Amino acid sequence: MKIFYTDHFVLPLPEGHRFPMQKYALLREAVQTLAPNSLFEAPAATDDELHLAHHKSYVERMSSGTLSAQEIRQIGFPWSPQMAERARRSTGATIAALKSALADRCGINLAGGTHHAFADHGEGFCCYNDAAVAARVVQRDCGIERVLICDLDVHQGNGTASILSGDASVFTFSMHGEKNYPVHKEKSSLDVELADGCDDDTYLATLKRHLPQIIAAFKPQAMIYLAGADPFEGDRLGRLKLTKCGLRARDTLVFETARDNALPVAVTMAGGYAHDVADIVDIHFNTVRTALHVYS
Repeated sequence: MKIFYTDHFVLPLPEGHRFPMQKYALLREAVQTLAPNSLFEAPAATDDELHLAHHKSYVERMSSGTLSAQEIRQIGFPWSPQMAERARRSTGATIAALKSALADRCGINLAGGTHHAFADHGEGFCCYNDAAVAARVVQRDCGIERVLICDLDVHQGNGTASILSGDASVFTFSMHGEKNYPVHKEKSSLDVELADGCDDDTYLATLKRHLPQIIAAFKPQAMIYLAGADPFEGDRLGRLKLTKCGLRARDTLVFETARDNALPVAVTMAGGYAHDVADIVDIHFNTVRTALHVYS
């Protein structure tokens, strides 16, 4: 199993910025102790790859630093050369993880899950939509016809749903907080909205009901899994009540369902905003450890 990292591209964020950028380096350090020979530097997505899901003019503005002030506010990060490069690497990591999964059953991106990025703009700390790009790359390059995006971040994958709207070859499944960001939600292939305070048992029963049905009906040939840490009960932005044990059970359910259906899966970490960054890292680390166990 190959695991791709991007944390060496550090964004120069203002003091007090609420995005926990340090989680990526801490996660790689933790994974280094578990699977040191599986770690690889993420490649950068090319223009041709990005253009499969994003407007050429937007990619050019991102690359050249000519985004408008409004576009930068929507993304939530100040533009810098490091930001533009990291956005490419984060997307390239998901492409690489998915291609790796086609050979080895599972591949992991220690970042990614940037599901709020639309074709022509970024939002919510998301510059490029790595899942949409990766799905279309493997369709173009690897003979894959049907891709499932299983989005278990606590926020709806509005950018993913928008980019892939009307594309019957990609099934977008988003299980998210009903009253959480974004206020205006796009239409996924299947949206499952969860009430505030949703607990482990309710969440797992809901996922167990829907995921196998989707796979049986859609018959995907590859899956991209957004393993958000933000359904956690201690997340500042989550509003759900999953425990760490519940999140490990979620990951196990996804990986075992994929494995039992011979479905290659690329994993991205997606969101996490707990008060203590150690909790975010612990949840993401458990996702990686669970994948290594299921696919051992």
